Amino acid sequence: MIEIQLNGKLHQLKKSVNISNLLKTLQISEKKVAVEINGKVISKDIYKNHIINNKDVVEIVTFIGGG
Repeated sequence: MIEIQLNGKLHQLKKSVNISNLLKTLQISEKKVAVEINGKVISKDIYKNHIINNKDVVEIVTFIGGG
């Protein structure tokens, strides 16, 4: 079991996962989000390769269109 800080709240995961799998678990589409891990914005093209580890601080920002 690993523990991360997700958008300011503690969140537990069964194991380390990549960003794509975390978003899928949270039912969030990769298309309209930005992900920051430990203060660094992560490029969408490496979501499948970037592993989220114990004690990581993860911020997910969802973009919503409007006018």
